[in-house]
Amino acid sequence: MKTTVDISDSLLNEARQVARAEGTTLRAMIEEGLRVVLSRRAQNARFILPDASVGGEGLQREVRGASWEDIRALAYGDRL
Repeated sequence: MKTTVDISDSLLNEARQVARAEGTTLRAMIEEGLRVVLSRRAQNARFILPDASVGGEGLQREVRGASWEDIRALAYGDRL
């Protein structure tokens, strides 16, 4: 497919020099660059944490109404 893209003269000249030195085409370099960018963006796509909820009725009876500090102290004990 053919399309027209505006590229700065300096970037185009540098790309042509690199393509010539590497024995490739400007088209191949542009396609490679687009693949790299698309791949990077796919990797950075927003991660959605799967729902790992479990059944139950919330906190255990012993800690209902307890402060966060009390719950943390129970969880970590003397490691705090």
